[in-house]
Amino acid sequence: YPSLKPLGSYVNDLIARLKFLQEWYDNGAPPVFWVSGFFFTQAFLTGSKQNYARKYTIPIDLLTFDFEVLDDKNYDTPPEDGVYVNGLFMEGSR
Repeated sequence: YPSLKPLGSYVNDLIARLKFLQEWYDNGAPPVFWVSGFFFTQAFLTGSKQNYARKYTIPIDLLTFDFEVLDDKNYDTPPEDGVYVNGLFMEGSR
């Protein structure tokens, strides 16, 4: 994946991404997803909308995201609808 990081940071980040994906493969979907660990984040977010749309038989074009900032703690179970994510960065916001 493309990066502007120095080689040492790049390798550390790559190892963390591989660990995250390996744990997902070995243990099933985690309760909290490391969103910045994905190469193509938009596909993951679209997939979460698609799961919701299929569950409630709503056209995906009618769905929008609603974000809620939660306490920084460990979540053992996923939410009933949607996904928990960490590693989300915001730029240019107030």
